[in-house]
Amino acid sequence: VQLQASGGGLVQAGGSLTLSCAASGSVFSANTMGWYRQAPGAERELVADIESGGSTTYEDSVKGRFFISRGDTRNAVNLQMNSLKPEDSGVYYCKAEGLLLGVSPASLWGKGTLVTVSS
Repeated sequence: VQLQASGGGLVQAGGSLTLSCAASGSVFSANTMGWYRQAPGAERELVADIESGGSTTYEDSVKGRFFISRGDTRNAVNLQMNSLKPEDSGVYYCKAEGLLLGVSPASLWGKGTLVTVSS
């Protein structure tokens, strides 16, 4: 099972980007899915996550600008990022927590996608 992420890129401050992530295969069922960000020299931090029931959590600096939603399937998640600022730049990682074969808890990380916001 792998997480495939896409949507990063270069954007000017004030612009928007949408990140998408989906888990391949049918043996994994995601409960919580989220996005983490790691800036150069900094630790990886939670940006936003969403539970299977729809509850969301946002890092304070992105509240009102970023919006997380589940995709078309249970194992997909999108992050709409608006009014981007240079400090939003970093490598964004998708994470999924759920069950393998309905039994074994598992956490998956996707390969990062780079977001660069120019001033």
